[in-house]
Amino acid sequence: MPEIYQNPEAPVIESGTRLKDLEEKQRLLKDRVLLIGQNLVEERAKTFNEIQEMKKELFILKEENLRMKEFIQRLSEKSSQLARKEELMILQRQFDMFKPHI
Repeated sequence: MPEIYQNPEAPVIESGTRLKDLEEKQRLLKDRVLLIGQNLVEERAKTFNEIQEMKKELFILKEENLRMKEFIQRLSEKSSQLARKEELMILQRQFDMFKPHI
């Protein structure tokens, strides 16, 4: 019967290879997690800056809105004090009636 040759160090070599493979996978996972974490921090900072900018713009819009409301309020108060076109036409006709004709 032919003898089957078994290397007594084969399980040790195979275990070493497996260990190196696992270490490489762990290193790759660690690198990926670090990249994901870095991207998360960058996105958080970017989002925070965008929110701050939106808050500034919202504040400016609120101020402009308030000024426009005040302007419209003053304008409406002034317009009630102004003479209307019809009233001016009546006054013009009355003035024309008393105007000497030459």
